[in-house]
Amino acid sequence: EKGYETGEHAPGLKLGGCGAYKAAHHIIKTHAKVWHSYNNTWRREQRGMVGISLTSGWGEPVDPHSQTDRDAAERYIQFHLGWFANPIYRGDYPEVMKNYVGKKSAQQGLGTSRLPTFSVQEKTYIKGTSDFLGIGHFTTRYVLQKNFPFLQVASYHTDHDLAELVDPNWPAPGPKWLYSVPWGFRRLLNFIKTQYGNPLIYVTENGVSETVQCPQLCDEWRIQYLKGYINEILKALNDGVNVKGYTAWSLLDKFEWNKGFSERFGLYHIDFKNKNKPRYPKASVDYYKKIISANGFPNPREVMA
Repeated sequence: EKGYETGEHAPGLKLGGCGAYKAAHHIIKTHAKVWHSYNNTWRREQRGMVGISLTSGWGEPVDPHSQTDRDAAERYIQFHLGWFANPIYRGDYPEVMKNYVGKKSAQQGLGTSRLPTFSVQEKTYIKGTSDFLGIGHFTTRYVLQKNFPFLQVASYHTDHDLAELVDPNWPAPGPKWLYSVPWGFRRLLNFIKTQYGNPLIYVTENGVSETVQCPQLCDEWRIQYLKGYINEILKALNDGVNVKGYTAWSLLDKFEWNKGFSERFGLYHIDFKNKNKPRYPKASVDYYKKIISANGFPNPREVMA
């Protein structure tokens, strides 16, 4: 979406309303081809697994008693995670995506939907092409219904007919988009369990950044973030979600998309101004080491039901 719709990321194309959908369509078909290639050629010998890693936030209805808000929250998750996961696990794009993009396309006078379609053969070929689901997750939004005039320029963002809100009490130590909302992770993982037949899950990305260097490398907020989110994964495990592994994002400060080196997700601080790029452990390193060595929380009393 940022590469082919808004042009914020490489390759910087602004193909409003259709570019992101076309790019995703190719990604899904290409992924399936790679899976089949491995399955037919290498699996018997190597006994490996091929999956896909998808990044998604969680959308919570502003008013859980409002059917309109619940529907908007459902659209949020289907337009993010479901966009890619639904074809792979269920054989096609989510119905709500097809309905909304189709309706918007018709209102704009287009003969066909801006959301591409899979042939019957492609649906069969794509369905089931994931031995595990990788999940990147960082934050949550409250969601409510918002109607966009159909005369507006076509856009992935206006296709959803929803608005996103945040709670001002949520901690936001890093960039403006990343609020710490641990309970959203458990709900996302349970959604995956219900929607996609409880697939094997590896958490491939989960963490928080800082936009300014923390004094004395004391990133207490990162420790609290990790504690909260890992605790919610533990609760999801107790719910029966099939989570097999967890990866904190990230080991080192690094080049972060169009933010360059200014946004730091690392457990280790990197001095980018020094030609040798020395590494310095932040306080979160010691905490995360303890979690790893205990394979969980060192002190069971830290875990709240």
